[in-house]
Amino acid sequence: MLVTDTDIPDVKLLTPKKFGDERGFFLESYNKKTFEQLLGLDIEFVQDNHSRSAKGVLRGLHYQIKQPQGKLVRVTAGQVFDVAVDMRKDSKTFGQWTGAVLTAEGQEQFWVPAGFAHGFLVLSDSADFLYKTTDYYAPEYERTVAWDDADLAIDWPLGDLTPVLSNKDQQGTAFNQAETF
Repeated sequence: MLVTDTDIPDVKLLTPKKFGDERGFFLESYNKKTFEQLLGLDIEFVQDNHSRSAKGVLRGLHYQIKQPQGKLVRVTAGQVFDVAVDMRKDSKTFGQWTGAVLTAEGQEQFWVPAGFAHGFLVLSDSADFLYKTTDYYAPEYERTVAWDDADLAIDWPLGDLTPVLSNKDQQGTAFNQAETF
């Protein structure tokens, strides 16, 4: 597995080794021992999630103020632009964001540590998005930062897309008013 640093040192882009021929391909999407060795983290994942979204759907920016979740995310069909925002007020990168394009073809994975808000934009006709979490979903602790917050100035690759948002995401909190870690 290849580990690539992002603009925020704690967020990593992981690319597994992919073996293929005319029959298809094989890859190891997760190996606890390898993950620990490459990232120096002893992580226990407790929940796997799978979502499918249409082109232009923008989900996020979500985080849990209690029971924060680290997320190992990947795309198994389609393409997304994935974003992590540092919500840790004592961090040198507090309020900064980093993003990466994740594709089914490349099988890239994005490691988003606990203490970050997370979101993604679907760039293909549809996308299947899978992610492992380090804590359980707790809706009472979930918070949403506005995807288009001016202070964050996330450079979403919208092109001619108009983002399709849930009611929750339409009502996201401004970053400077959001609860932080």
